[in-house]
Amino acid sequence: MSSRSSRCACWSRPSNGIVLWTKRAARLPGTGGRAGCIDRGRKSFRPERPAWNALTRFRARADNRACPIRGRRSKRMTPPISIGGLGSGLDTRAIIDALLAVERVPIQQMESKKKGQQDKINLLNTFRGKVDALRTKANALGSLAGFLAFKVSQSEEGLATISASGSAVAASHSLVVQQVATTDRWAFNGVSDPETDLGTVDGQTVSFTYDGQTYTATMDAATSSLNDIASKINTVATDKVAATVVNAGTSAAPSWQLVLTAKQTGKDYRIGSLATTVTNLSINAAPPNAQGVAQSSNNISVGSNAIAVIDGLTVERTDNDFDDVITGVSISLLDADPAKTVQFTVEADKAAVKGKVKEFVDAYNEVAKFVRDQNKYDLEKGPGGALFGETALKTIQRTLSGVLFGQSAAQAAADTSGYGTLRLVGVESQSDGSLKINDKVMDAKMDADLAKFADLFADTDGFDNMGATIGTPRYYFDMTPDTGLGDDLARELDKVVKSYGDQSGNFYKGVFDARVETLNANIKGINERIEQRELRIDRLQEQLTRRFASLESLMAQLQSQSAYLNR
Repeated sequence: MSSRSSRCACWSRPSNGIVLWTKRAARLPGTGGRAGCIDRGRKSFRPERPAWNALTRFRARADNRACPIRGRRSKRMTPPISIGGLGSGLDTRAIIDALLAVERVPIQQMESKKKGQQDKINLLNTFRGKVDALRTKANALGSLAGFLAFKVSQSEEGLATISASGSAVAASHSLVVQQVATTDRWAFNGVSDPETDLGTVDGQTVSFTYDGQTYTATMDAATSSLNDIASKINTVATDKVAATVVNAGTSAAPSWQLVLTAKQTGKDYRIGSLATTVTNLSINAAPPNAQGVAQSSNNISVGSNAIAVIDGLTVERTDNDFDDVITGVSISLLDADPAKTVQFTVEADKAAVKGKVKEFVDAYNEVAKFVRDQNKYDLEKGPGGALFGETALKTIQRTLSGVLFGQSAAQAAADTSGYGTLRLVGVESQSDGSLKINDKVMDAKMDADLAKFADLFADTDGFDNMGATIGTPRYYFDMTPDTGLGDDLARELDKVVKSYGDQSGNFYKGVFDARVETLNANIKGINERIEQRELRIDRLQEQLTRRFASLESLMAQLQSQSAYLNR
């Protein structure tokens, strides 16, 4: 056999003993080795070539030698393309999917774990909302002004509205409304059409003083109608004086007047030194006299103060609100009638006080129920919630118990007033950890001594910032011990819930912020591991696809050779 024919040997026998037909093989069986290469055009016996699968072309990449037919090295196909089962009859795609599904089981487990972490975050945020609501209600009980409530009854209606806040004192008072506060108002003489130019010359003005400042609106001939003038005044006196155009006549005989109105009541807010140089715009700007009586018909309302006699004392204000005369009492004048005296009484509103306690109890029960539902355990169903055994829940529960039910036996024995605990004033603990109001006991305690009842809940040290001891967050500075449960609870919840920094520059995260940060870090780590696993699966899918494509190609070749040999 020549060297040429040896290089184009028809049969290639690998070490495993399997005879393979390859594209570079050319020697044909049964020809005595005299046949030429099937691709070199030699005159020889040329059997029918095997059918090649165009989609799964088998390349001689085992030894990576140059193909004698195409004259170039074979390369891996990227990405591999395969049609399952063409050569083997196997559903190779299903096999690959099954193998990859096994590899994805850890990802499914990690996704489930990630969902569990996110569920915890969502539940913690829900729980935090309930704790914040409880803290808000506790704050409302933390001061006497916030805890106590008063109502007002008055002998006359229509002259004034009177209300009382929690800082009021139960007492009776009298009120005589001598004069209500009014705004200053001026009207220029009328014109027949607000849109017609008044014949203004450039530079003509309307000027006035208000609250110690002078305002001047300068006109131009192109825009000199009454509406234009009003617009210019509103531009220069924004939030001080309002200019409007009003028809004081009839539709048949209109009289459009420019009206200037002060935006504040009282004699200190009168419009003064009113003057106009605008053509066809006139006014009698004579000011009112010392008694506040108008001296011009154009001064349609004189700015005056409100005057009232409260408990025999004459009080004057620039507006109709008298909020600073009686502590905790707000009086708003509606109408004047010097001949009538309004008698009004401020008294404790026990129903409103009880309502505030009930709101606090309801907020507490929401927190307690959430903790109870999450921490319950069923032998068949398992934990009741995703936050079973969660540290944040335990911390809040411990804080609530410590403040509301942490009275020692010695403290209980020393309490001679009968107002020292929640149970004594009618807030009773139930077997499931919730609280319930005993209406009979609470009503009796409030009727007996409302001040002592309030002292149980409210801070009585005179500070509204919720006092704290040394070593607590720096935004607390009241060193006086507090006695109110509402104040104490709000402060203790702040300590465990809020994040804060101390004077040394250290920063401390609240129980919720710290836990959520940890859970988010867990989720981030899981996502990174999932990404790594996905990359590994992608590489495995590529490898499996190539291998099965090679298998299909090989099986197709073997079948072709078998068909040839059986001819």
